[in-house]
Amino acid sequence: MNRRNFLALIAAAPFAVQLQAQSLRRTRKKNTDTVATTKYIFAQAMRRAAKNNWHRKPIGELMGDLAFLLQGTPYVGGTLEGEPEMCRIDLTGLDCVTLFESVLGMARIVKRKEYTFDALINEITLTRYRQGILDGYPSRLHYTSDWIDDNVAKGVVQDITRDLGGVIFPIKINFMSTHPQYYKPLKEDTAARAKIAEIESEVNARMRYYIPKDRIETIESMLATGDIIAISTSKDGLDYSHTGLIFRDIDGNARFLHASSQKKKVVLDVRVGEYVNSVKSNTGITVVRPLEPIS
Repeated sequence: MNRRNFLALIAAAPFAVQLQAQSLRRTRKKNTDTVATTKYIFAQAMRRAAKNNWHRKPIGELMGDLAFLLQGTPYVGGTLEGEPEMCRIDLTGLDCVTLFESVLGMARIVKRKEYTFDALINEITLTRYRQGILDGYPSRLHYTSDWIDDNVAKGVVQDITRDLGGVIFPIKINFMSTHPQYYKPLKEDTAARAKIAEIESEVNARMRYYIPKDRIETIESMLATGDIIAISTSKDGLDYSHTGLIFRDIDGNARFLHASSQKKKVVLDVRVGEYVNSVKSNTGITVVRPLEPIS
């Protein structure tokens, strides 16, 4: 990224926070309608993208620009939950997963010059659900490893971890099926719980790769803005504990842009290797690169 573009993005960093404040003033409500505010934020982002011809950018660079605009957005978990299962989109509060999937979805529709909220719903439905089909709670790609495999198969992303020198990542996911008390749909529906257990077994049978944490710094130079980073964990029953994006700054550093539960907002953090090594339970990373959408 050149200095001019980087400085322009720096100036726009509070974009999401500014838009939420503007929407609050426009609605004059203490309890702002989340859907209306989300659509307002989305519309302004699309207006900027269209005005500046961002569709001409490589998708990774475009994802970096869109994610950078969302800096300062509050960290909010659980925004996808509710009954019945539907494709919920909330740009007023993001967690680590909804950040990267929202940015990926927006980038893909900008590339096609489809700037409508309906287009975003369709795009996120494609990436969030198995084979792009919304069919109840179990059809959502809850585990990051399952999300990666399904979106590789759909031609949305490419898993480049092995090419970067990754080694086999032996995983055994079972957290959801063994802790149904944390998931209302599983707590109340034994059939859904059985389906999740079946999915876990299928995922456990697949070959997966990761880059151990002590090797990340050696491959940082090969990472690109917009790469999706999944941080593997040693916690029982889980594959990955956190996700985010690579953003190369003006000095060429591969920094970690993510929705931080610790800092309570979307932030551009330190280099990805430094970040991963700062948490004892982190074991490494898997890297997937967005692919240009087919027109």
